[in-house]
Formats: sequence, structure tokens, C-alpha cells
Amino acid sequence: MECLRVLTLNLWGDHAPLVKRLDIAVRGLRTLAPDVITLQEVHQSPAGENTARTIAETLGMKCTFAPACPSGSGVQGLAILSRAAVVRSETHLLPHAEKEQRICLGVVLATDAGELPVFTTHLAWRVSEGVEREDQVVALDDFVTAFSGKDHAVRIVTGDFNATPAHDELRFLVGQHTLAGRRPSWVDAWERAGEGGDGLTWSSRNPAIELLRFCEPDRRIDYVLVTTPTRDGRGTVESCRVALDEPDADGVFASDHFAVMADVRLAPMD
Repeated sequence: MECLRVLTLNLWGDHAPLVKRLDIAVRGLRTLAPDVITLQEVHQSPAGENTARTIAETLGMKCTFAPACPSGSGVQGLAILSRAAVVRSETHLLPHAEKEQRICLGVVLATDAGELPVFTTHLAWRVSEGVEREDQVVALDDFVTAFSGKDHAVRIVTGDFNATPAHDELRFLVGQHTLAGRRPSWVDAWERAGEGGDGLTWSSRNPAIELLRFCEPDRRIDYVLVTTPTRDGRGTVESCRVALDEPDADGVFASDHFAVMADVRLAPMD
């Protein structure tokens, strides 16, 4: 495996029409053929029905799920779907759980190019919670380092960060702002290799965002972040695009968010 295709999507819980939305997502994902899918707002019912597992079973992928908080009649959480075997996984609680519990889920995958740590998260959602998100991204960076160690040339962090590239919490992750006395150096896949345009993932083109009409529309808030490329090219973002951003014939989208998909080089360049 020279390149890994990773896609991240906020799955929008159990909002109607759920069965139709999942079918739209599955059909789109089958065409896109990602190697790894990271999902936020995964819904699990009291009976154990789980939207991420439904997608994984349909696509023939493995599913690692972590519950985050109660939601409606069930729970909401994160999931990582993969074609590669999962070597280990861990869930980390992020700060400010007293407001609304947020977590980060990490897995190590056994790819043909070696072990690959992949993470996904969903940060505090209110526009006014910038300070909370700052604390959460610092904790996220700590967890990623502790879980994956320093022996992996490539690491990937994904998710719904509920913040635009201009916000300090994102600027911290990509090395443009200091928090807690340090600056990581993650690469924003869209900034590095986006297909052009604004890359919006929370878009007024999608009527589903009307349920949260008080939130600012037309923002890029979903991300694939990758470690800085090595000298031999591992970790290079080959391409990045917004995906699952078209409705079906009835005007229904897979989610209230659009997905982000990136191809990341795992093998050294010739």
C-alpha cells in the first residue's frame, strides 16, 4: 500500500430520514472506496443498533466504536472503520466533560506499509466555546503523542473540530499559534492538497443545517490532519477533496456535514 485513502464524516446522529441517509452514505462510500473512515455523531440505540457498524458491515470493514455521551434515546460516539486489522485502540476523555462529554478515539492499524495510528474527535460545538476547544486540542495533542509514541513516521488525526482555520484552536494544531507553551506542526490536508474552492463542510447548500440555523453557516470545520512529511515522502498528502456533498434525487444529503477525503502516502517515494 503506497497511499491510504481516509475519509471523515459527521454522521448526524439519528436524525431522519436515518435509513435513507445511511443508504446514501453507503452508496457514496462504496464508490469512493476509502481504506479508513472516521465517523462522529455515531448513534447507538438501547438495543445496540449502531450506525457505524451498519455501514462497516455493508462495506466489509472493521469497526471500532467508542461512546461519548447520551443522545436522544441512545448514545452518541465516535467510530473508526478500516480495511486493515486493528492492533490496539484507546479512548481519551477531553476537558470540559461537565458541559458535554467529548472524547478522542485512537487506533493503530496494521497496514501493508507498517503500523499506522489514526485518531478521530468531535470538539465542543458552540461558537462561543473557543476556550473549551483550545483546552481540548491541547489534550488531544497530548493523547496522540502518548498513544502513538514517536516510532511512527505517519499519524493521522481527523474529525469535526467545530472551528474554522482562522480560529486559534486550529492555528495551534498547524503550528501558527502557541498554547500551553508549545506549537505542534500538523498538516491540514485541504490546505496542502485541496481540489480548489473554499472546502466548506458546513454549507448552506445543505438544507439539513437549518436545524442549527443560529450557527454561522458556510464554514470549513471538518479536517484531515497529517504529520509533517518525512524526507522520503511518507506522510505526503497527495490529494484532498470534499465528498458526500451531493443530494439524492429527493434532495436528501447523507448528513448535515459534508465529508473530507484525503490520499496520504505511506510508502517512501522512489
